[in-house]
Amino acid sequence: MRFEPVAPVRAYERVVEQIEQAVISGELKPGERLPSERELMTQFGVGRSTIREALRVLQAAEMIRSRPGDPRGPEVLAASPAALHRSMHRLARANHVGLAELLQFRMILDGSAHLLAAELRTDDDLAGLDTALESMREGVSHGYAEFSRADVAFHEVIARISRNPLLVVSEEVVRGVVLELIEDKLEHASNRTSLMRTWLAHHAEVLDAIRAADGAGAAHLAKQALYDNYAEYVPAPQRPLLAPLLRS
Repeated sequence: MRFEPVAPVRAYERVVEQIEQAVISGELKPGERLPSERELMTQFGVGRSTIREALRVLQAAEMIRSRPGDPRGPEVLAASPAALHRSMHRLARANHVGLAELLQFRMILDGSAHLLAAELRTDDDLAGLDTALESMREGVSHGYAEFSRADVAFHEVIARISRNPLLVVSEEVVRGVVLELIEDKLEHASNRTSLMRTWLAHHAEVLDAIRAADGAGAAHLAKQALYDNYAEYVPAPQRPLLAPLLRS
């Protein structure tokens, strides 16, 4: 028998774990208050510095809000898409996450979002996509900045059609991190107008597939476009990470 070394756990981490679990399980609901510092010290059997460090961690994670001098104790906060956005943004920009992993993740997200859009879209959703596509058409002649805003709006509508806030946030974060590649591609393009027209034609194909409720077709178009536009930036040895997604 051989055992693995264990990492030491600080007391404040155990406090954080218990409060997090109480929030996740619903024992502590948004708007409710934690006990005072003194009461928490008594319940957890730890000192004031341990409780204060635990509360600092929970506040940084936006699980609680503590106001100096408030005698009622820290307030439990509702889960926030903005907090998820910030956490995912930090992860996406972490040094250990490379472009291959980001692009692979975006292909998975975009493919799923487009499939759901084709299956779940309403007439109002289609009208929103029509409006965004028309703005892209106008952007071709008005310049890249306007074209890019309309492009982002088109993808935001597709993500919202999924009716899944996790997908909306994830799409927004990963798209934002990779967006600089679009700007770089346009900056060095010999004919920006031609490139924008190519992307416009792609979006028109996507809209046709969504309108026809062709989920598989819309998903394939999304993943293929990402591969065609960005794979050249990925080191050749890592491109096989992307190829299987083009076959699904």
